[in-house]
Amino acid sequence: MKLRDYQQLARESIQQQWDEGVKKTLLVLPTGTGKTIVFSKVIEDRVKKGERVLVLAHRGELLDQAADKLEKSTGLKTATEKAEQTSIGSWYRVVVGSVQTLQREKRLEKFKKDFFDTIIIDEAHHCISDGYQRVLNYFDAKVLGVTATPDRGDMRNLGSYFESLAFEYTLPKAIKEGYLAPIKALTIPLKLDLSAVGQQAGDFKTSDLGSALDPYLESIADEMWKVAKDRKIVVFLPLVKTSQKFTEILNQKGFRAAEVNGESKDRAEILEDFENDKYNVLCNSMLLTEGWDCPSVDCVVVLRPTKVRSLYSQMIGRGTRLFEGKTELLLLDFLWHTERHELCHPAHLIAENDEVAQAMTKKIEEAGIPLDLEVVEQSATEDVVAQREEALAQLLADMKKRKRKLVDPLQFEMSIQAEDLSSYVPSFGWEMGPPSEKQVKTLEKQGIMPDEIDNAGKATKLLERLDRRRMEGLTTPKQIRFLEQRGFEHVGKWPFDNAKKMIDRIAANGWRIPQGVNPKEYSGE
Repeated sequence: MKLRDYQQLARESIQQQWDEGVKKTLLVLPTGTGKTIVFSKVIEDRVKKGERVLVLAHRGELLDQAADKLEKSTGLKTATEKAEQTSIGSWYRVVVGSVQTLQREKRLEKFKKDFFDTIIIDEAHHCISDGYQRVLNYFDAKVLGVTATPDRGDMRNLGSYFESLAFEYTLPKAIKEGYLAPIKALTIPLKLDLSAVGQQAGDFKTSDLGSALDPYLESIADEMWKVAKDRKIVVFLPLVKTSQKFTEILNQKGFRAAEVNGESKDRAEILEDFENDKYNVLCNSMLLTEGWDCPSVDCVVVLRPTKVRSLYSQMIGRGTRLFEGKTELLLLDFLWHTERHELCHPAHLIAENDEVAQAMTKKIEEAGIPLDLEVVEQSATEDVVAQREEALAQLLADMKKRKRKLVDPLQFEMSIQAEDLSSYVPSFGWEMGPPSEKQVKTLEKQGIMPDEIDNAGKATKLLERLDRRRMEGLTTPKQIRFLEQRGFEHVGKWPFDNAKKMIDRIAANGWRIPQGVNPKEYSGE
């Protein structure tokens, strides 16, 4: 099997990391871009070197898929370490193992610590859990973690375990290069109140979510009929009972809906019927987030709001694969009302940061029509950059002012108790015009911030007062600013020389107030 360019690059990058002495490395590939094919080829490379490889996963379907893909793409057969099945005594070089089985002490101890040379973790965002860590810490092996997203539900960073990111292929790049379907997002104008929903393990409590959603299910079904009745839809819900209830409502509205859950005895049959278009909506309570593919899905409805990007990406990933006649994936988003702002929205699939994601979410909400995520991201990024540049220009201007140490005219007027200046209102035409360029320069030179003086009359009066004070030997604006910042009062009435002496004393004392001087009581004499 010939790999795509990015798949081959990923394969080489992983081997390079190990060759350079990095033992634990990570591969990030979006759902639908062939992560199983890539790690199958990596396994083939290791087996050719005479190594033994363990593929570790937390669900039986993932192990079966890995074994199947590995054999189809490389010809390598596998032994299984799961429940009553064991790989002990097998001559196969590759073992697919269930973490639930292998984490048991008795099971682990049947293996030597150096039995496996390489361990591959499928859906690596789960690997920080205690069960995985028990297995990974037991074996002395190189490790490759494979995930569609590097986020982790309990907010502990995967970087706490992995030493490097060998390769990452982004969702926008996969769409741009034609390997995944374009994504359009539409915000449904229903306000769903989640403010009373509790928290558990870093995300919303599913039991609370079910209760919070119930009052809205009829309205959601009506909105879905308006915008997606002709689409092939997967709906994710928080609870089995909510999923079953919503399926009934959808069927009443005219959809052909089915529901699957962990207890469904006819699950395989329902999934096959959905694939063959007997149903056009499939509802589930988080059962189909991993290990299930149906490329013809062209609409995903997330009624299980989450703060966990890995979970959100897994749900959306059920609809990103290419299929003949499929032009795009439609994501239906809702106006979730929550006390918290970390909720995942379609924007989080491609936005580089939260600032851009927020701007994108706002644009999608305001549009009222499906918008292409890439187009919105470009527009939102431009807006955010423009806002940043504006804020930066303001910051630079403020810094310039601070650097010049100019005095706010109001501070100066209050210090010298010049009520005639602070209450001044221009009367004549020339007074109402802006200060002249010469006035602005002179005010700056004398230590006054000219930006706050918006008319020529005030500038004239202020300059006259400054001239008079200079002739009378009183404090300058800069002296006033310096001393009042350090707690001295009514510095505007001090003689220039007295202020200079105090500033010199402070400077000689390491810019600290000299001992025995109380700024509040010091009169400046």
